[in-house]
Amino acid sequence: MATNAIDQTRRMLSLVTYLRERPGAHVQDVARAFGITEDELISDLDVLPMCGTSFRGGDLLDIDTDGDRIWWHNPDDVAEPLRLAADEATALLVAARAVATLPGLRESDRDALVRATAKLETAAGESGAASSRLSVTFEAEGGVFADVDRAISERRRLWLRYYSPARDELTEREVDPIRLFAVGHTYMEGWCRLSEARRTFRLDRVAEIRLLDAPAAPPELELRDLSAGLVQPAAEDPEVVIEVGTGGRWVAEYYPHDSAEELPDGGLRITLRTPDPASLRRLALRLGGDGRIVAPPELADSAREAARDALAAYEGAV
Repeated sequence: MATNAIDQTRRMLSLVTYLRERPGAHVQDVARAFGITEDELISDLDVLPMCGTSFRGGDLLDIDTDGDRIWWHNPDDVAEPLRLAADEATALLVAARAVATLPGLRESDRDALVRATAKLETAAGESGAASSRLSVTFEAEGGVFADVDRAISERRRLWLRYYSPARDELTEREVDPIRLFAVGHTYMEGWCRLSEARRTFRLDRVAEIRLLDAPAAPPELELRDLSAGLVQPAAEDPEVVIEVGTGGRWVAEYYPHDSAEELPDGGLRITLRTPDPASLRRLALRLGGDGRIVAPPELADSAREAARDALAAYEGAV
């Protein structure tokens, strides 16, 4: 079953208390107690050492595992009641009020957040007074995130109007969401009923979203390993060669590639693989004079034709 961000946060908070009371607990026993796999538990343990009682990075949890048992080396260092500095209280209150306004947030979570915020305001006293003069407004992606998170939690299907940059078009589709994840941008992985296949959707490309009453029923799928990044070209994917000038060197930073050969003018000759070479036409248009597709020849011709069409359309509009 997919786990949403709120459920994972709850589990990790409970995990801290559980481990404090059980020094040297066995990985197998802890995973069984929380109803998760050992791999999921190890993933949580990889995150916990980056957490602590200070927003400034100090007093972090010193928790590690040898694969069999789990050890918390500094439980006493973080046992004192949390005392927030004025800037920490302000940041927390502003963030809590902003999250409470997100559309799609479950009412039980919203109510719990409002109650927690009220208690924090009382505890902060004058230190948190400045927070009432500050506000944060989420862009559209925040509302989309809340709707997707709610759909995953309630196992409901979603209706989307989604922008596909490769085809430069908006499509309507129904999706059974599987999980949310972040790799540079925030994405939803789900089973697309339009294509009857697993698809990944970038949240900032969702033009419109709606929760449906239909239950989400994605097929049993093995989750992709994203440790190497979202785009993981296969050896059998077609090879594309792009030459860029100095203004296009950023392509080598953003696109996984096989090689990036320096050119005499300060540019790069980049060789990469992609299952959909046609999607790189937009990259060629974006580069303009800073780059061009060299191979395969048919893709280079297609990119030049797209550029001519774009120029003709621009001149016709002037």
